[in-house]
Amino acid sequence: MNGYSRIAGFPGAGGPLEIEVYSVSQVTDFVARLLQADTRLADVWVSGEISNFTHHSSGHMYLTLKDDASRLRAVMFQGANRGLRFRPESGMRVFAHGYVGVYRSGGEYQLYIDFMEPAGLGALFLAFQQLKAKLGAQGLFDPALKRSLPRFPKCIAVATSPTGAAIRDIITVARRRWPAVHIVVIPTLVQGDGAPASIVAAIERANAASGAEGIVDIDALIVGRGGGSAEELWAFNDETVARAIRSSRIPVVSAVGHETDFTIADFAADVRAATPSAAAELVVPDMGVYLRQLDTLQTRLARSVRRLLDQRKQRMDELGRWLTQRIQVKLRTSRDRVQRLSGVLSALDPEAVLGRGYAICRGPDGSILKDSQNVQTGDAVRVKLGRGAIGCEVREREVVEG
Repeated sequence: MNGYSRIAGFPGAGGPLEIEVYSVSQVTDFVARLLQADTRLADVWVSGEISNFTHHSSGHMYLTLKDDASRLRAVMFQGANRGLRFRPESGMRVFAHGYVGVYRSGGEYQLYIDFMEPAGLGALFLAFQQLKAKLGAQGLFDPALKRSLPRFPKCIAVATSPTGAAIRDIITVARRRWPAVHIVVIPTLVQGDGAPASIVAAIERANAASGAEGIVDIDALIVGRGGGSAEELWAFNDETVARAIRSSRIPVVSAVGHETDFTIADFAADVRAATPSAAAELVVPDMGVYLRQLDTLQTRLARSVRRLLDQRKQRMDELGRWLTQRIQVKLRTSRDRVQRLSGVLSALDPEAVLGRGYAICRGPDGSILKDSQNVQTGDAVRVKLGRGAIGCEVREREVVEG
């Protein structure tokens, strides 16, 4: 131990002796380090009877474990005791797991408990932990092996008791969420000596039936039961059940007991559901959600169509106004041109020329006379005036040479 004091005190044969003096805290820390260095005390199981039990307002549990010869003070902090499945009481025999350490303020060693079970269940828990460690080391719980569930299953199978509450809950939830799903119930023993073999047979039966002639593919398999005691749920902690789940070609959902119940089947399955009802919710989609999504999409589509139609209408209106303007400009231009051409034509129209005092003279043969040489004296000619015509006789003519 370090940090001690040397003092001269008691006389000896050779003179005063120096002695090492340690504080209480130093001695306590030294003892604490000794306990921490002992691996057996760092991971220890203790059986005993509870006495002086107190559940403090802080949430911590304080107790003493005793047997016929000794007593051991113990504490179980709130974080650890929150998961207890029973209520500890004085006089109850338990198995407790934790580590032995020193409570420095009191200078006492005590057991710091992280898990506790009634003595009757301690052996089961140890068997559970050993099997979990064994199968975990063999890779049965590898997350890489987990398969995802199909999004829209057409057929699901349920391996459970046909008369229990679990199957009623699963069917009710599944039918409410997705009425079209087909449910195959495989009657299965879920507790008792024959339960593990029955569960294995149900899993194998589902895999053999899936895709067989006349049978649709099974998209997912729910294996489970309702709540119960640890002994009643023990069939789902069987090694053969875990291996059958892992060997299944169909994705398996484990749904055993309540949310606080964990079994080996939960670790082996592709998906773990807290309850049978939760399993149905995980496997079967909620039609209401998709109907609401469709309604939303329909509303958005209708809004988009209206917006597009409004844009097209606005564009058509703009094009209509543009075409109207172009047509009006074209009409004005054409009207002006027609008026100009009309003026030109009017100017060139013989009738208009006659209206200005000119006349058209036609010879005996009816042709227009342009040269006096084309008639002779005495010929009858016809003169067209601006209004009317007159017949004339040529009395004389004037010939222009050249």
